[in-house]
Amino acid sequence: MLKKHIPNSITLLNLLSGSVAAIMAVEGQLIIAAALVGLAAVFDFLDGFFARLLHVKSEIGKELDSLADVISFGLTPSVILFIMIRENAALQPQSGILSFLPYTALLIAAFSALRLARFNIDTRQTTSFLGLPTPANAIFIASLPFFTGSQAFQDAAYLSEVVGSIYFQVALIPVSCYLLVSEIPLFALKFSNGFSTAANKLKYILALGSVILLIIFKWAGIPLIVVLYILISAFAGKEKF
Repeated sequence: MLKKHIPNSITLLNLLSGSVAAIMAVEGQLIIAAALVGLAAVFDFLDGFFARLLHVKSEIGKELDSLADVISFGLTPSVILFIMIRENAALQPQSGILSFLPYTALLIAAFSALRLARFNIDTRQTTSFLGLPTPANAIFIASLPFFTGSQAFQDAAYLSEVVGSIYFQVALIPVSCYLLVSEIPLFALKFSNGFSTAANKLKYILALGSVILLIIFKWAGIPLIVVLYILISAFAGKEKF
């Protein structure tokens, strides 16, 4: 049946988008790379959506999804951060041990793979997450270049300076790795019980906050949405998601 191949085909589009994004990052086209990571995230959502809609879930689909995510949401954001650190003015010219500093960004790829492997066998993460999902982590990192290039931040130059700081970029590596494999509970973005307000209030709060951030900061609001997602989950505490 043709329909059983639809979700896996979409998963491969996720992988291809992430692969091209990594190439764009290497070529210094970080904004294009960020857009492609976002496209990969859309495909990542759609493959599961169509698998449920068409009732064609499969074990190979589950494994293929993780393999694609390792590239799109593990390797690619690592490469983007690698380029950001390597090209940071604070490291120019690079010499000695400093020349190896950008490579520490690849730890994010390793921890992303670890998170995906743990997620596949963790029965506790069926309706919510423990630790930051790899797509959210990847979107946060990939969208950081929007800070320095966004018109919205001309009146808040200190934010661009923070993101452009070598200290922020390097510190982001251990923080990202920790969040990926932590036991911090985070709510899933899938709506439950239809679109009931009571059952999905955290999603609606996030949606409203996301719209406000995008209106204020435009594309540079994307990484702030990920921060908002973490904060809402933290304030919700042990509430059943």
